[in-house]
Amino acid sequence: MTRHPAPPPTQAQPPETLDALRALMVAIARGEAAISLGTKAREALGRILDLTGNPALLSITSLAEVLGVNPSTLTRLAHSLGYSGFPAFQQVLLTASMAPPGEFYSRQARAALAEGPGARSRAAQLCRENQANIDRFVERFDTDAFEAAVDLIMSAPRVAVYGIRQFHAVAAFLVYGLRMIRSDVALLDANNLGIAEGLAMLGKGDVLIVASCAPYSAQVVEVARAAREIGLASVALTDRASSPLVDTSRAAILVGHESSFISNSIGAFTVAAECLINACAGARPDQTRKALLERDRMIERLGIER
Repeated sequence: MTRHPAPPPTQAQPPETLDALRALMVAIARGEAAISLGTKAREALGRILDLTGNPALLSITSLAEVLGVNPSTLTRLAHSLGYSGFPAFQQVLLTASMAPPGEFYSRQARAALAEGPGARSRAAQLCRENQANIDRFVERFDTDAFEAAVDLIMSAPRVAVYGIRQFHAVAAFLVYGLRMIRSDVALLDANNLGIAEGLAMLGKGDVLIVASCAPYSAQVVEVARAAREIGLASVALTDRASSPLVDTSRAAILVGHESSFISNSIGAFTVAAECLINACAGARPDQTRKALLERDRMIERLGIER
């Protein structure tokens, strides 16, 4: 049975917690809220929600500087969300501890860097940043959205997964893991056989999982939009509530990726994919046990493992 999140708050009832504010952000992105925000305001709100614990939240001036906007923009945003002004909005933002999630790892990374730019200290920094991203994923975990994603995936006749460039690896991993549970899971445009052809093969009740983070791959965004237009439900694995993939999704799983990696870090996304695969397995335990037993028998028969 699909769980539906509580109705988003209206302007007369502004969010009182960060979780409620994130839920409202998602509802606004999907056009399901009484509140409407412009593109720039949505981007600003999405970035603000990523600043949990940042000292910039202590001042409207410092926050505006970090975001690259005028303080008046933040005041208008607060009013649009139903708050009496920025101080009331700020109070909600400051409900979380001022120590950012994973601050321990950041301190450790700074200490390591102080020792010199050696290979070990750089590796330690990157590892601790990934640990911090995983911490944030757990602390901001949206149970309703996650369980809705599991329900969609496990009740769908067929599941397709789409991601390009780095996220092709995440998409392939999701396909591998979900195929351990059920057979009708495939990469969209596998072997470059065509995105349009792949979408055309999907029908009512099927689900598309899309994955991307900022800067978002335009091709993935367009595929997600096309999928919605033909009536497919989609699950988004992305980074922010302001992500364009949230707009077209039925369920969005948000994962942070702040790190010193030379490109977008996918470490926490891989862990989130593992969580999703495990949750899907747990949703159909009998089906999972049977599928894994058949898989083990085939591996033994073919002598794949030594």
